Amino acid sequence: MSTNFPSHNPYFKASGKDVWSLINEAAAKAASTSSREIINLGQGFFSYSPPSFAIEAAKEALDVPAYNQYAHTKGKPNLLNALAKTYSQHYGRELKTDEILVTTGANEAILTILTGFLEKGDEVIVFEPFFDQYISNIEIPGGKVVYVPLHPPKEISERNVRGQDWKIDFAEFEEAITDKTKIIILNTPHNPVGKVFTKEELTKIGEIAVKHNILIISDEVYENLYYTSEFTRIATLSPEIGRLTLTVGSGGKSFAATGWRIGWIIGHPELLKYASLAHTRICFSTPAPLQEATATSLNKALENNYFENTRQEYIKKYEIFTKIWDDLGIPYTIAEGAYYLLVDFSKVKIPENYEYPEDLQNRAKDFKTAYWLIQELGVVAIPPTEFYIKEHEHVAENLLRFAICKDDETLEKAVLRLKELKNYL
Repeated sequence: MSTNFPSHNPYFKASGKDVWSLINEAAAKAASTSSREIINLGQGFFSYSPPSFAIEAAKEALDVPAYNQYAHTKGKPNLLNALAKTYSQHYGRELKTDEILVTTGANEAILTILTGFLEKGDEVIVFEPFFDQYISNIEIPGGKVVYVPLHPPKEISERNVRGQDWKIDFAEFEEAITDKTKIIILNTPHNPVGKVFTKEELTKIGEIAVKHNILIISDEVYENLYYTSEFTRIATLSPEIGRLTLTVGSGGKSFAATGWRIGWIIGHPELLKYASLAHTRICFSTPAPLQEATATSLNKALENNYFENTRQEYIKKYEIFTKIWDDLGIPYTIAEGAYYLLVDFSKVKIPENYEYPEDLQNRAKDFKTAYWLIQELGVVAIPPTEFYIKEHEHVAENLLRFAICKDDETLEKAVLRLKELKNYL
């Protein structure tokens, strides 16, 4: 019998591991050989359960026979109504349910939009660093990624900086636009920087998009976690900008339930029409009982101040986690939103003869730093050069990204471990 298999799509390379595989395997190996607990501040999943009202809503939804069957491809009526009610407050006008499409997570929302709009050779502008899923979501439908950098401040290795110090060069941005540019992807609050784009920055981006008639995908999955005085939504800046904007949100990020895979898109019905057609072909519909649970949770959150309370909890988490870096004199980017912290490890002296596995030999410095941190201190972080193209990874090679979406006890354990860094300064 032949052992040959049909050829695969060459886009998907079986060789070479992505950052998640490399870091998680290193963490698992360290856990099996070390007597110390491995503290995982790598991937952005929560270490604690959703709020009790969300858990109860999920349980109750499972008891309703109809809620366990296919949902309408555009979303369950209860969730569409809850989203319309919630976002009407944010948008300062009455939002209609035909301006909303429910998706199977925010990532599927972005893939859905890109699949619905891109033709082969169309260009999509992505700000770098970027969430890595954007790239395959663009390229699989035949699009071409055009990278525009967020420039970090020159003093990033010397002192604490802020997300607002990471800047767009708007001349550079507009020069990247061609007659093939169809979409701009924006992420605010930003992963991994923690930047909340200002009203002035968003207005410039929006005006450029209107000038060139370019669609904006605004990835706002961390919209409820901002630590600035306000959070500006690009879709609300003007009718002209709003007409071109599709905003992506996340129930998983909102309610510490990333496994629920509930996301949504908000935008003009004429734009949603094509996203909806693609969504129907990608997964047809989104899990019905969890849509109902998210609907109930959104309505509860409007009554019990959940989002503001959660914001305050995260301010405390940052206080716990940033103190160790202040004590050690290790600089970081002060997060204005989301739940990450970018820390600059330039001052940390790792032994020159330290041995790394073969998988890391051709990787950037931050991959090796992350591996060393796992092995020696038992703390997991993500190397952010994964969010850069090869030519630009030098920008982030001294940085590590920590996810603080963990319970306070876990963060305090991590702080105790990180105190050991003083031996390497």
